[in-house]
Amino acid sequence: MTARITPRGPVSAQLLQALSEPARPSSDSMQRTLDAAREALDQQPYVGTDDDLQLALLLSYGLSYGGVVECDDRWEWHPAQVAVRTAIEDLFEQQLRERVEIGELPHPDAESVAAYLFAATAEDSGPSLSRYLAKKATREQATEFIIHRSIYTLKEADPHSWAIPRLTGRAKAALVEVQSDEYGGGQPSRMHSVIFAKTMAGVGLDPSYGAYIDRAPAVTLASFNMMSMFGLNRRLRGAIAGHLAAFEMTSSIPNRLYGNGFRRLGYDSEVTDYFDEHVEADAVHEQIAGRDLAGGLAEEHPELLPDIVFGARACLYADGLVGAHMLERWQAGASSLRAEETVTV
Repeated sequence: MTARITPRGPVSAQLLQALSEPARPSSDSMQRTLDAAREALDQQPYVGTDDDLQLALLLSYGLSYGGVVECDDRWEWHPAQVAVRTAIEDLFEQQLRERVEIGELPHPDAESVAAYLFAATAEDSGPSLSRYLAKKATREQATEFIIHRSIYTLKEADPHSWAIPRLTGRAKAALVEVQSDEYGGGQPSRMHSVIFAKTMAGVGLDPSYGAYIDRAPAVTLASFNMMSMFGLNRRLRGAIAGHLAAFEMTSSIPNRLYGNGFRRLGYDSEVTDYFDEHVEADAVHEQIAGRDLAGGLAEEHPELLPDIVFGARACLYADGLVGAHMLERWQAGASSLRAEETVTV
């Protein structure tokens, strides 16, 4: 069962209306959605923090993932629906490329690429969300953190899996190896999304997907939507490979701190299992993703090296914005979540 989702502006409102109808070849409702999207984009908003456009993207990508909005499955590849998504993606990607510094590229061999990525992910980018969770966060703040994480983690590994058929050779084998662990190595109960659902239930949250979409701010949706954009577009396969490498390289130590934070707050293994699972697993994954996935892809396709670096840097940029948002709100004595039932149409 999918959750009821509240529109955040004219584009998401019109898209939700269109998706409530049958996916006819000629749909006035979806054409109105496209018109609304073009009108909004003509104003050149910053897509990364635009609630209306980020919700529209989440709904559009949700047609491929499933479990986000209940609708006619034929909407997934409906030309007008795809045109809505592409229009928003174009400005979103452009703005990301303008904000994410690439700098000097490494040599396109596996060791050089891996060394570059390890150095990039080791850079100090400011206040640490994981250290705050470990030492200072209240139970309420820790619960908010879980809500933010649920937007991606209940779909964990899926955005990167879109890249499997787009890769070949060493990079493809590396991605499959990492993803096999993410999906529990054949044990459904050990799928990381399933373990995270247990964490949610353990802190008293609803573990069904979509239950907290209305509470997630645009910056949180943008982090997940960026992964989906990279994964679903073959031309961006370099970016999704770089993203996964950076994602894994910045996972092991933070997850140790997250687990310690929840233990400090009195939670047991039912809640901390997810974080503890990632401490050891991602220490292995970061080596595979850095050398064999990102590095192997750069060796096979040197022309993709700029996008591999862009994807890694974009991961650090987007995740940094989410962490900074939470810390700024908490340190101001406020919630990091959106108010319930906020509608701007």
